[in-house]
Amino acid sequence: MIENNQVMEAILQRRSIRKFDGEKDVADELVDRLLEAGRLAPSGLNNQPWRFAIVRRQDLKNQIAQLSHYHGIIRCAPVLIIVLLDTESLYHREKDIQAVGACIQNLLLASHSQSLGAVWLGEILKNGPKVVDILQLSKRYELMAVVALGYPAPNYQPKPASRKPLDELILYRETEHG
Repeated sequence: MIENNQVMEAILQRRSIRKFDGEKDVADELVDRLLEAGRLAPSGLNNQPWRFAIVRRQDLKNQIAQLSHYHGIIRCAPVLIIVLLDTESLYHREKDIQAVGACIQNLLLASHSQSLGAVWLGEILKNGPKVVDILQLSKRYELMAVVALGYPAPNYQPKPASRKPLDELILYRETEHG
């Protein structure tokens, strides 16, 4: 059983990694472990609307990179996990998109737990149909994110993420004491 403090530590310590060690590849078994974590995310009616495409070939990464402002990250990542929504398995579009977000978060936390670096790239969504075409996938799949994955570059220190204070985010609260 995982202790709660381990989960919280992973959440607190995880950072988006944008520079990768080009000398270290990520084993297929490790990628599968991350996909398993994503697969276990909750979804409405357990419909599991996410699908994955794993890209390692440099020519495909280069084509996908041309569709994003973050082309350098995409080109240099050893692995891209392309996360897609299966539009033929939809239960409720908004809920299913939220489920895909939970799947991606599981992938990111699992990556961190395995000493891997990952970054969730969403800016490329504007070119989602082109990514689907490059991968020669059915039009039934809609791009939800590209997760760039690899071992962090040596001496790479991501900038700490700033967050709004919690009291700015809570709009309404009832306490246990009324």
